Amino acid sequence: MREQMRGRVSLVGAGPGDPELLTLRAARVLREADTVVHDRLIHPAVLEHARPHARLIYVGKAGGGDSVSQEEIHVILIAQALLGRRVVRLKGGDAFVFGRGGEEALALEEAGIPYEVVPGITAGTAVPAAAGIPVTHRGLSGAVTFATAHRGGSALDWDFLARAQTLVLYMAGHRLEETAHALMASGRAASTPAAVVEAGTWEHQRVVEAPLERIARQVKQEALGSPSLLIVGEVVSLRSRLPSLVAQGTPREAHTPARVAEGGHE
Repeated sequence: MREQMRGRVSLVGAGPGDPELLTLRAARVLREADTVVHDRLIHPAVLEHARPHARLIYVGKAGGGDSVSQEEIHVILIAQALLGRRVVRLKGGDAFVFGRGGEEALALEEAGIPYEVVPGITAGTAVPAAAGIPVTHRGLSGAVTFATAHRGGSALDWDFLARAQTLVLYMAGHRLEETAHALMASGRAASTPAAVVEAGTWEHQRVVEAPLERIARQVKQEALGSPSLLIVGEVVSLRSRLPSLVAQGTPREAHTPARVAEGGHE
């Protein structure tokens, strides 16, 4: 009887922010969900795809503030599935790119819960594009390296990162000065073009561009906040040469949602 009641979990990437970057498959899965377990950086318009009576459970994490632990999230997903519900675990970007989707998949696997993965557009490519920066470009960069400044107990290999043709660093805001110094100490030229994009693809997106040696100071002067993405490499210099691409990447007017999610309501 318990096996018949068992539900299913979909690990869904919601994209980098702009609700129009949600995939068709993600929208369909949301419409079918009984429960949506979502993070902080989900555009309210994305949640409007959920059924009117679906349960929305907020499990967002904020640096330095109250948050739901990863273990608690596993418990919520498993418990909701054991109630026979169709569960969507909604994450910004792609669940398997610095999103702990792998940890959640392993927890579901161990608990015997059926699950699927719905890939999303990762911020590592979408946010630079929205800022007018192609992460690869013939003659400038034939490779791109993704890393995260949020180390999670792991030391970063700065010598390796400093050699990246294009470096895209997630969650870089709080360690920007330290990051720039570490890259230069490992051999990256101080004059390397760099850019920081705050709230990439959102309505309030902002971009600061400066040489690596000055990027942290410039970001502080402009008071950029989180979430932010750091791009380092010669491709950043293309931004000034691609004004049409920059204009296309400018987010649209703010969306006023008809439905706003609140933690754990029915």
